[in-house]
Parts: sequence; C-alpha cells; structure tokens
Amino acid sequence: MDLDVFVTAHGADWDRLEALVNRKRRLTGTEADELVTLYQRTTTHLSLLLSSAPDPALTGRLTSLVARARSKVTGARRSSWRDAARFFTTGFPAAVYRLRHWWIPTAVLSVAVAALLGWWIAAHPEVQATLGAPQELREMTRPGGEYETYYSSHPAAAFAAQVWTNNAQAVALCLVFGAFLGLPVLWVLFQNMLNLAAGLGLMASAGRLDTFLGLILPHGLLELTAVFVAAGIGLRLGWTVIDPGPRTRRATLAEEGRAALGVALGLAAVLFVSGILEGFVTPSGLPTWARIGIGVLAELAFLTYVYVLGGRAVRAGETGDVDAADRDALLPTAA
Repeated sequence: MDLDVFVTAHGADWDRLEALVNRKRRLTGTEADELVTLYQRTTTHLSLLLSSAPDPALTGRLTSLVARARSKVTGARRSSWRDAARFFTTGFPAAVYRLRHWWIPTAVLSVAVAALLGWWIAAHPEVQATLGAPQELREMTRPGGEYETYYSSHPAAAFAAQVWTNNAQAVALCLVFGAFLGLPVLWVLFQNMLNLAAGLGLMASAGRLDTFLGLILPHGLLELTAVFVAAGIGLRLGWTVIDPGPRTRRATLAEEGRAALGVALGLAAVLFVSGILEGFVTPSGLPTWARIGIGVLAELAFLTYVYVLGGRAVRAGETGDVDAADRDALLPTAA
C-alpha cells in the first residue's frame, strides 16, 4: 500500500468525520447519517492500515478518531439517580429472591449449627474452660459484664460505623470467596456461627439467656440475614464453577459474578441499617420487648421487600444482572 496515496484519497473523509465528532451543537438528521457512514468507512480504513501499513502516527490518529466517533454514534451512557433507584427496586431484590433456594437453606442450617454448638457449650463446663478462665467467663456473663457493656462502651455513631465496616467485610469475603468452589465461604460462615454459639452457650450456662437474646435480636436478625444471603450466593457462585449449566462456564460465572457484586452493594445498605440498630437501639434504654420488636420489624421489612419487589421483578424476567447494554455481547456456542 502506498501510504501517501491512501492518505490523499481518504484524508477528506477523516477530516469531515473529525469535524462532526467535535461539533458541539446537536447534529441534524443528515449529519447524523453522514457521521455513521464516515465512522463505518474510517473503521474499514483503520483495519486496512493495521493489516498492511501500520504507520504508528496515522493508526494512532485513526484509532482515537474511531473511538470518539463510536461514542458519538452510540452515545455515552451516564449513571443517574434513576439507575440507583432501579437497582434498589429491581436488580438487588431480584438477585436475592432468585437465589433464595441457596441462602434460605444456608440460614436454616447455620442457625441449627449455632443452636447445637450453643447447647453443647452450655451443657459441658469442660468446653467452657477451653474458652477462658472461670473468672474471665464470670466477668463476661455477669450483670453489667462485658457482654452487656460491649454495645454501649463506645459512642453510638462510631460504634455503628465500626460494626457496619466489619460486617460489610464479612459479607464481601463470602461473596468473593465463592469463586473458590465455595469452600472458604463455609469457613467464614462457621466462624460467625461459632462466635454466636459461644455467647449463646456461656450466657445460657449463667442463666442469662433472656438477656443475651435481648441484646442480639434487635440487630442480629437483619445482620445475620445479610450474612446468610451473602454466604448462600457465594456458595451458588462456587457451584457455578463446578456446574455452569447449558452455557459456557465463563459466561455463567460472569453473569453470576456480576449479580453477586450487585448483591454486595445492596447488602452494604442492609448492613448500614443493621449497624444503626446495633449502635442506637440495642444499647438503648427501651424495654427488651420494644428493642426486639424493632429488630423483628426491620427483618420483616427486608423479607417483604425481597419477596414483593424481587418476586415481581423475577417474574418479569429480571435476574439481578446489569443491563444488556452494559454487558459484552455473547457469541453463539455449540451445545
């Protein structure tokens, strides 16, 4: 290819395309049609240059021009408050609802394990001895002990922020570790249930189970539900690696991974509410029934949100994945 002749033959088209791309006012219909034609033509020119005469300066100019023209043709997509509203009313609840068959069994089995471990710790003093010295355990479980003062030992706002950060990290670990066949998720979940069982067993052995439940339930219902959702979806992500179904493993993992990232963002908001409850409601002077009632209402509100909005969105075909316009195009593959 004679590069000088090629530039002379097509340079006017490139200049015209650049003028249309740089035009600030809205293009007319004729100009828009011309822009599309010149964009397609320049793309072909760039392909020819790359395959036969890769001049660095010229290919650099045309690459930049084609990219800017593509943006002008397709339009730059901008995030807006409408996107955020759609995520919280459709995408997030749909993903949680669609994967309920994973996180609900996870929740049931986890609570059963925590209850069984708590009973085991309460019924066996030798097990309690492995958790701490007798004096330390008495100090923790006595009226006004560490289990009670834990929730009021720091300013409420700072405590809520700390709790939110810690819980969000645990949820993120469950979702991220899902890609490793889900095995690390089970470990993170077991550690959480073991911590819960230790408090349950020690306070029960001291005859103060009602106090423990009064402290844990106001915020714990919503907090643990968020952890169970994250663990269940993390396990689903791990199972996707093993059994991707009819699609390719890469495509299935990409879809489930994008949905899991969306769930992580949604659960951050859920845990923010849980952190507010733990920082302001749990240590408050409200009667125990009132504090537990607030926690139950928060839990019911979340479940209603998931089942009403999420169920409606899933029945309409929503999966919790990003919009089709934001995904890579899928190529047909042989079954």
